[in-house]
Amino acid sequence: MLARLKPGVSRRVFHFSAAFVWSAVGIMLFIRGSLFLRGVGQLWLLFPAMVIGSVKSIFMLDKAAKENLRRLKTKNDGNCLGGVYTVKMWGLIALMIFLGWLLRTSSAPRSLVGIIYAAIGWALFFSSRILWDGFKKIAP
Repeated sequence: MLARLKPGVSRRVFHFSAAFVWSAVGIMLFIRGSLFLRGVGQLWLLFPAMVIGSVKSIFMLDKAAKENLRRLKTKNDGNCLGGVYTVKMWGLIALMIFLGWLLRTSSAPRSLVGIIYAAIGWALFFSSRILWDGFKKIAP
């Protein structure tokens, strides 16, 4: 009975979902960071945030994206959509959401919050290119 309710998807949907989530969350965080910076009249700080984000992307997130892509290649059609990420990764996502909330509600300068949000957002978006490349290689 439970098998009928499982949101089983194709390999192509797995790859699309992984790339889409990284891109969408990256864009959302970058926009939020931009709004924080605009609110304090320091929109120019987006440039250093993008430099920091590019470094984070190249030296940290690209590795995670490649590892996720390797894992997704082992998935078969019909696996649960929630398996797009490992349990460990879902836990890390929950932790990052919590830390983002702590940062937003802290007394940290809004310019610092904006730089952090924009840098992480840019890093996620920039590293999503690896997942999009993997999605393009899956036959329709």
